[in-house]
Amino acid sequence: MTEKIDCVVIGAGVVGLAVARAMQLSGRETIVVEAERAIGTGTSSRNSEVIHAGIYYAQGSLKARLCVEGRKLLYQYCSEHGVAHRNCGKFIVATSPEQVATLEKIMASAKANGVDDLRFVPADEIRRKEPHLACFAALESPSTGIVDSHGLMLALQGDLESAGGTVALGAPVLSGVCSSSGLVLEVGGDEPMRLEAQILINCAGLNAPAVARTLEGLAPSAVPANHFTKGNYYSLAGRAPFSRLIYPVPVPGGLGVHLTLDLAGQARFGPDVEAIERIDYRVDPSRANAFYAEIRKYWPALADGALQPAYSGIRPKLGTPQSPLADFVIQGPRDHGVRGLVNLLGIESPGLTSSLAIAVQVRALF
Repeated sequence: MTEKIDCVVIGAGVVGLAVARAMQLSGRETIVVEAERAIGTGTSSRNSEVIHAGIYYAQGSLKARLCVEGRKLLYQYCSEHGVAHRNCGKFIVATSPEQVATLEKIMASAKANGVDDLRFVPADEIRRKEPHLACFAALESPSTGIVDSHGLMLALQGDLESAGGTVALGAPVLSGVCSSSGLVLEVGGDEPMRLEAQILINCAGLNAPAVARTLEGLAPSAVPANHFTKGNYYSLAGRAPFSRLIYPVPVPGGLGVHLTLDLAGQARFGPDVEAIERIDYRVDPSRANAFYAEIRKYWPALADGALQPAYSGIRPKLGTPQSPLADFVIQGPRDHGVRGLVNLLGIESPGLTSSLAIAVQVRALF
């Protein structure tokens, strides 16, 4: 038996739930199908939970625009829905005299992205606010914060279901057919379903390209190549003497070993990035050894043996390992020619921050 519905969203991560909520609130009867038996078990639960300001992304990119828009929406949403968060701020630090000029370039790039609240912090203020921090200069990002990502997803799910939407867990997509009459999905699990929808939105995160390739009627050339990069994070034994996030000046290929905090004040350091062939969340304790020298550039007092494995996260990268700055892809009917189908591909950081803005953009396609 085929069940007809206005909209199907594949994936119950933070982006999928935000998109489904937006579609349901716009009057489209929506169901989310999620392969796992809980929401947000992939990228959404394995990240630093940072609310990004929008500083580092390429000017004119979706990442830059949706991060700035999404950050504002996210702070407002968290405040209105009681989602735990903290606008703690961030210091971007130059640990050598040569890096001070880089801070100026970062500020100029941020302004081009609409981030207009960065400021240079005087040395006496750095010492007063973060007396354990060693650096030659710093930029302060007052818009950066942290959020309870699971609490956010529960709030989005609650909004969706209160408006009449549904989340089906343990419901993997097996195959699909795209035709002029509609979009039909075969969904497995304990209660298999056949769903016929007018709108199908693929928010499957790490598996989004693989899901797209199962859809008969979508040209294979429309699905870009992808690969995985894994970031390993290590936590501190005890509390760090910092009240805000600390990021070194970016290095080629990434943002360096930075310090983030969770809402309980626990410090985490990372990432240690490696290319991987398959999803594997194990963290090798020995990889922390390379962190100490980098962290001590801005926190000289870090003790030997203070780091322990915390977690790892995996990002879906489009293109090749040599293209780390690939943009988000929000691929609609104008891009691939399939009516009613949207593929969200390469949604990595700042996907959490951008989730509500991504939802607005997807909803506007219909």
